[in-house]
Amino acid sequence: MLTISQELVDQIVAHARADHPDEACGVIAGRNGVPERFIPMENAERSPTFYRFDSLEQLRVWREMDDRDEEPVVIYHSHTATEAYPSRTDISYASEPGAHYVLVSTREEDSVEFRSYRILDGVVSEEEVRFTP
Repeated sequence: MLTISQELVDQIVAHARADHPDEACGVIAGRNGVPERFIPMENAERSPTFYRFDSLEQLRVWREMDDRDEEPVVIYHSHTATEAYPSRTDISYASEPGAHYVLVSTREEDSVEFRSYRILDGVVSEEEVRFTP
């Protein structure tokens, strides 16, 4: 189960809406599996159907997390025209076994689909999301 503050959820959703029609992406850093710090990242692909972290930005962010004794608790991105479910490409790029993979669908202008998954060895498992104040 992913337990995440409403403030972090709102930041993820705002980033996804701001980058629409392109996919948005980023990380929530934290300690001991607790999501704490919002880190929006640039979609190097600038695409409505695909995302990729810029390699230099990813290196900088991961080093910063190491320096702060943090880990990538949540890796998020948006889908702009489809449901919030990992694509085959998303599954193949999932390389953080301890992370929650959050997908936000911005296909509907007046509603948001926010879902979380664990992705291990190509196997996708949806998990419950608990929102805290």
